[in-house]
Amino acid sequence: MTVTHPDIRLVVLDMAGTTVADGGLVERAFAAAADAMGVSAGSAEHAEHLAHVRATMGESKISVFRHLFGTEERARQANSAFEAAYGDLVASGLAAPVPGARESIEALLGGGRTVVLTTGFARVTQDALLDALGWRDLVPLTLCPADVGGRGRPYPDLVLESLVRTRGADDVRQVAVVGDTAYDVLSGVRAGAGLVAGVRTGAHGDAEFRAAGATEVLDSVADLPALLGELG
Repeated sequence: MTVTHPDIRLVVLDMAGTTVADGGLVERAFAAAADAMGVSAGSAEHAEHLAHVRATMGESKISVFRHLFGTEERARQANSAFEAAYGDLVASGLAAPVPGARESIEALLGGGRTVVLTTGFARVTQDALLDALGWRDLVPLTLCPADVGGRGRPYPDLVLESLVRTRGADDVRQVAVVGDTAYDVLSGVRAGAGLVAGVRTGAHGDAEFRAAGATEVLDSVADLPALLGELG
């Protein structure tokens, strides 16, 4: 593959759908949360809510529930039910890496780049995923919306905080942002990242990525090391 981005020094990767195979876990956990809130599967309200969840994949989950349920109390109740359900699914062994994801991360780290893993989940869920995969010590930094004052994607905060905390690049144009949703892409665009890639292993596809401003679309995060090439 032709090397087009050899100057990238910091790589900010999404988790579920990008480096972690989702397998429908988000929607299953949402169904449990909706049930806890009295929204029955098969109802028009449930279908409307699910459509919103799918459209906003990548966004902070508490923000999604604020939109769906209105009050802060109900949003937090729904979010707690979602996090508990997702945690149970992960604990039951249903979390798995996207094929080649760990190898790609190790290749990037081995080439001298800094890698950060980010998510729209709460810290407790992110940690459960990291533990289930044995990734707790894989990268130097992991971030969730609570780590940046609560603003997750599509805001640029997670990307910019990755740069500030790691000092892994001298310029935002040396940052790559990779994710499976339009919100991942938009967060990278808003942060001024030099490479913003959508991957076809999760929630959204080429049309959504391009509309959000992606500079690249990849089949998988496994293709990223070859795209970046070796450091000069």
